[in-house]
Amino acid sequence: MPELPEVETITNALKPVITGRKFTNIEIFFPRLRYELTVHQSPELLNTKVAEIRRRARYTIIELKNRNAIIFHYGMTGAVRVCKPEVPRLKHEHVIFHLDDGMTLRFEDPRRFGFIQQVKLKKAGADPEELSHLGPEPLTKNFTAKHLQKAFEKKTMPIKTAIMDNAIVVGVGNIYANEALFMTGINPTTPANKLTEEQLKQFVETIKKTLKKAIKAGGTTIADFKGVDGSEGKFNQELLVYGKSGEKCTKCDDTIVKIKQSGRASFYCPTCQPSSQ
Repeated sequence: MPELPEVETITNALKPVITGRKFTNIEIFFPRLRYELTVHQSPELLNTKVAEIRRRARYTIIELKNRNAIIFHYGMTGAVRVCKPEVPRLKHEHVIFHLDDGMTLRFEDPRRFGFIQQVKLKKAGADPEELSHLGPEPLTKNFTAKHLQKAFEKKTMPIKTAIMDNAIVVGVGNIYANEALFMTGINPTTPANKLTEEQLKQFVETIKKTLKKAIKAGGTTIADFKGVDGSEGKFNQELLVYGKSGEKCTKCDDTIVKIKQSGRASFYCPTCQPSSQ
């Protein structure tokens, strides 16, 4: 599943080729992804310049000059590419946006868990109301140890589960939660409200560093993720625990363990991340 670094990579790649362009036609080749597709029925999306492209959490927002916007969510296997119209359509390219410079923007999603949604913004540059439930961005000054301390005050759930709650902070997905917990020496089963202020400070700093490194590497390709140009993310070459069950820890001689938490795989070193329970 594309997480924050992957969506940031996609969004940054789209900016120079889509900003200032207009959509002249929108084609769909499958009636619905996660939800019914309706963008091809909206004349408000055509022949108006793209004002801005930005990321919010794991969403790409394409804002038009008329304050209409299109939200892309990539689900488990979503990807986009920009190419000439004569390039053969891939089997799972379900939506094609035709641009006024003769190029096409294509949305691919084999498992169809992603979605494309048209929204109307209250003002230029505003976040869509549909995303108002989301917590702060992890790379901003609003994401602090004090914020987590307040959010975790009454939460007895495991820290790994809590940090992936998008109402608390967005974009800290499974891969990056595993990595940050390992580098901070926190066991993923530790109750969120049991972490000390110092642990939370280190955890916040590590999350920020991990995400920045992943963005610089173009994200992480585990199975399906690919960038706009079809390239794979390189951060998987720097993973320390994620997907490493049965392998030796890079810090000690112990073996990386895999467990299930809330339906997701967690990886940790029993020695470097001792249980607090």
